[in-house]
Amino acid sequence: MRFLLSLSLLGLIPALTNAQEKKPKPVQPIAVVELKRAEPVLYDKDIEPILVNKCAVCHSDNIKEGKFDLGSYEAMLKGGKRGVPLVSGKSADSLIVKLAGKTLKPAMPPKGEEPLTPEELALLKLWIDQGAKAPTTRRERPKVIVTGPPANVHPVLGVAVRPDKVQVAASRGNRIHIYEAASGKHLRELLDPQLTAPDKKPLKAAHLSIVESLAYSPDGKILASGAFQEVVLWDAEKGTIVRRLPGFVDRVVALAFSHDGKLLATGGGAPTGDGEIKIFEVASGKMVVDIKNGHSDTVFGVSFSPDDKKLATCAADKFVKTFEVPSGKFLKAFEGHTHHVLGVDWKADGKMLASAGADNVVKIWDFDKGEQVRTINGHGKQVTRLLFVGKTDQFATCSGDQTVRFWNINGGNTRNFSGSSDFLYALSVSPDGALVAAGGQEGIVRVYNGTNGQLLKSLTPTDAQPAKK
Repeated sequence: MRFLLSLSLLGLIPALTNAQEKKPKPVQPIAVVELKRAEPVLYDKDIEPILVNKCAVCHSDNIKEGKFDLGSYEAMLKGGKRGVPLVSGKSADSLIVKLAGKTLKPAMPPKGEEPLTPEELALLKLWIDQGAKAPTTRRERPKVIVTGPPANVHPVLGVAVRPDKVQVAASRGNRIHIYEAASGKHLRELLDPQLTAPDKKPLKAAHLSIVESLAYSPDGKILASGAFQEVVLWDAEKGTIVRRLPGFVDRVVALAFSHDGKLLATGGGAPTGDGEIKIFEVASGKMVVDIKNGHSDTVFGVSFSPDDKKLATCAADKFVKTFEVPSGKFLKAFEGHTHHVLGVDWKADGKMLASAGADNVVKIWDFDKGEQVRTINGHGKQVTRLLFVGKTDQFATCSGDQTVRFWNINGGNTRNFSGSSDFLYALSVSPDGALVAAGGQEGIVRVYNGTNGQLLKSLTPTDAQPAKK
C-alpha cells in the first residue's frame, strides 16, 4: 500500500539480573555483500521499488511515522524527526543506511517486518555513493498487492457520529467499531465475512487495507466505509454488508452523502495521479457520475451543496473546485492554498465554502463571486478535516496540532476541545453540534460535549484496552 515502516523507538534493554530469564537476542546487522555492477543505480528502477515494498506502509500519504515521507524522491530528501536521511556520496554516513542495515537503533523496518536483503542494502548504498541521483523517468505503477496493515499501525482515519446521536462509528486500522454514544459501550465490530488474507486465511476485519473514511447517511440507516479500491455500504443497525462499490484505482479517502440521502460522492486516487471523483446511487450502487481530470492529485474532500445540485472537491493539487450534479460539468475553481487542501464544506445557505489545508489555515470562499473572503489562522499544524455544524454559520476543524476547534464564519475561534496527544485525522459532529468525535494517530476516539467542550468518553475497542489487574 501507500505507507514506509515504523521507526518506533526500541530503547536500550537493561541487563537481566534474574539468571532464569532469557536475554533478548541482539539485533543482527544486515550482512554486507559486494555488489559487482557496471551500470549506474537508478532511483526509479532500482531504489524506489525497494522503498515501496519494504517501507511505504508507514511512511507515505496520511501515515508518516517519524514524520518521514517516502512517497516521492523529493519528500524523502527532506527527512523526518531524525534528520536528513542521506549524505550524497557517503553511504557510510547516511542515516537511512544505518537504520535499514540495523547498525543503528531503532532498526528499520521494526521487528516482525521483512528487512532489506543484503543485495537491496548494497543497492541502496551504491546509489547513495553514486550521488543519490533523482529519478530520470516516472516509474510505472506496479499492481498493488494489499497485505493489510502491520499490527502496530492502527490510526483512526474515519469517524462518524450517527445523525440521531445514538451511535459513533470509528475505524482503527482496517477495522470498524460501533459504540453507544451516551455510555461509550462497544456495541459491535463490522466484519466482512468474505474477507481473507493473501494466504487465503479468514481475516477478522472490515477491509483488507486501512479504512480511510466513514460517513453515515442522513437517515442514519447506512454507514459507508472507504478503503483501498473499494467502498462498502453497511446496514447501520444489523452491521451487515448491503453492497460493495468497486472500480477505484486507489484509496477512497473522502465520502459524502447528498442531503436527500440518494447519492454518495467519493474522493481519492493515487498520489501524483489523477484524482478520482465519483458519485453513486445509494439504492442501486450504480455509478452515475465519474468526473475525469477533475484534479491532478489525490482528492481529499467532497461535499454536496445544500440543494445537492453542486459538488465541491479539494485535493493535493492545492485547488478547491466545484462541479454540477448530475452532469459533472466543471463550474469554478478556487486557488489560494499553498499546500494540499484536505477538507471542504458548504455553508448551509450555499453562498460560501470553507476549506482546510496542510498550509495550517482555513480559507473562506464566496461561491458566486469566485473569490476568497478571508484566511483564518489558529492551528499550528495541518488542518486535516473541516465541516460546517448543521445549518449554523459555525464550522469545526481538527489538526495535527492535536486540537479540535469550533469557528464562526468570520474567523472567531468559539470553542476548543483538548485531550488528544497525537496527530488528529478524523472528525465528525452531530447536526445540532451537541456531540463531537475525533480520532487520529493514537488509535483513540474522543467524544465531546459540543456545547461546552467537555470530554465525555475515550473510545477504544475491547481488545485494545489495557488488561485489568
